[in-house]
Amino acid sequence: MNAYQAIIHTIVLREGSRPAMKAPSRTTKEILHEKLSGQERDPLYNPRTLKKIRQQFEKWIKSAVRETDRQNWIKTPHTVLGSEIPREMLYTPLSVPDFDYQGDLGNAGQEPFTRGIHANMYRGREFTMRQLTGFGSPEDTNQRMKFMLEHGATGLNVLFDIPTIQMYDSDDPFALGQVGMSGVCVDSVEDMDLLFRDIPLDEVTVSIVTHYPTNTAILFPMFLVVAEERGIPWDRLRGSVQNDMTLEELIRSGPEYIPPKDCFRIQGDNIEFIRTNVPKWNFITLNGYNLREFGTSGITEMAVAVANGIETLNGLMQRGHNIDDIADRLSFFWSPASDFFEEVSRLRAVRRLWYKIMKHRFNARNPRSMLMRCHVQTSGVSLIQQEPLNNIVRSAYHALAAVLGGVQSLHVDSYDEAYSVPTEEAALLSLRTQQIIQAETGITDVVDPLGGSFYVEALTNEIEGRILDEIDDIERQGGYVAVIEKGVLHRKIAEYFSAQQNDIEGGKIKVVGYNIYTSETAVPPINVFRYPKGVEEKQRGRLEKLRLQRDSDKVASTLSALKEACKKGKNILPASIECARARCTEGELFKILKEAFGLWKPPPLW
Repeated sequence: MNAYQAIIHTIVLREGSRPAMKAPSRTTKEILHEKLSGQERDPLYNPRTLKKIRQQFEKWIKSAVRETDRQNWIKTPHTVLGSEIPREMLYTPLSVPDFDYQGDLGNAGQEPFTRGIHANMYRGREFTMRQLTGFGSPEDTNQRMKFMLEHGATGLNVLFDIPTIQMYDSDDPFALGQVGMSGVCVDSVEDMDLLFRDIPLDEVTVSIVTHYPTNTAILFPMFLVVAEERGIPWDRLRGSVQNDMTLEELIRSGPEYIPPKDCFRIQGDNIEFIRTNVPKWNFITLNGYNLREFGTSGITEMAVAVANGIETLNGLMQRGHNIDDIADRLSFFWSPASDFFEEVSRLRAVRRLWYKIMKHRFNARNPRSMLMRCHVQTSGVSLIQQEPLNNIVRSAYHALAAVLGGVQSLHVDSYDEAYSVPTEEAALLSLRTQQIIQAETGITDVVDPLGGSFYVEALTNEIEGRILDEIDDIERQGGYVAVIEKGVLHRKIAEYFSAQQNDIEGGKIKVVGYNIYTSETAVPPINVFRYPKGVEEKQRGRLEKLRLQRDSDKVASTLSALKEACKKGKNILPASIECARARCTEGELFKILKEAFGLWKPPPLW
């Protein structure tokens, strides 16, 4: 029995004791087990050598390892957002006895893509330095984006304020006191135009952090209309939107939700329209980052995102799309935290698992369809206010793990984000952290430098099995949409978050400067970001002026057409684009979606 078969066998035995729910069809794990269990493997280590190593290893343990270390051979690390995977004290070829170089590791840019999606990785294509930017008015953020580009940023990553994310206009009562806080405010095409003033949209890649499918269906059309009015064809635009139902229905803390099934439908509408009309755009970012930061382990983070990806692709195929025509523009978004080798191994494991899913479950033929491309943002929840300069070190290690794991795009959180939006000084330091990793450390000169490590390969195998285990659990309970509707994932998050906080407060999880190695010495004050004044008043004035100047009849007719598209099951993006052209506001579009689909309440946690 090989390592992969052992993982499957263990999981099947464990699940045999559960009161399993009847699955509508075979789960991903069952499909992969069927396709992979019969494949011949070519172990790198011969049995004679392994036997010799085992004899020497056992002799070493008895003669050189202390009794206390033998008794505590396996240790479980307890870290912020960690998965608590037990670790042996020493890893050897015995930890991966049937290691198949070609089947488990391979060469970079080739199946199974464990070592990276490109043959030469960072030698040929440096990771994109895409720092998150957004605060105040569109003009304020426009200036910060230009500052980052002038100092070496190679992509833009735009964050919106809470009212914009929750889809309320800046003059809505909900928005009071929050306009321009923690992100930039955008109410209409006019604001989107100001946000990207003098920025060549056809030359810079742009990540628009729309979060939700509904928000994507509102804000991205505004971006497209801006490009259109500047004479830029949509097929020249490059970038990504998030468009992830997990954020809207599971993580979101807004006051109004549309039902999950309708949200999932809009997610598919967005993908379908973007794939056809904006072919170089990544139409969904399967978001594990915000889920993990909300309170989950690294295993659950990846399992939920991959389960979303599986169900999304199934839905698109049911709409009549060919898998190789749509899968090559999916991307993922991950959160690396403090368990360094787990973070490196997670990226390698999920990249290999996604390849297997695409090849063996979806029968993809285009190699690009099998690639797990990802953006990474270092963990924000791991940063603390006590001794904030320590956060520089934390984020640097998170970023290093991400690069060693083979990411395509990276954002490094700033040390002052435990307080507020980063200052210009702190944002520049985060950019410099990436540039130092890329230019000074030599890390990017060698592809997958940790590949072949007994520890990393064993951990990669273990993590892949655990991710697959959780995906199987989701599918056996009805699938991704169903476990959100039932509150299964809501409860899982609440339980994890509660347990982690108890472990931090109790000292089981150690946080330097907070519950260990604390200091009575006063820390010098840091420069904390101060939000621009008058943003809310400015936005209210703009909205008032906009409503007076636009064609009210056109606004009404386009909004009516949007409601009709919602109710008749049409793709809503063409109607939303007409609304953007008519200068409808974000809040007006969201009101139509709520009227068309009705409201849904997340189930109680307990």
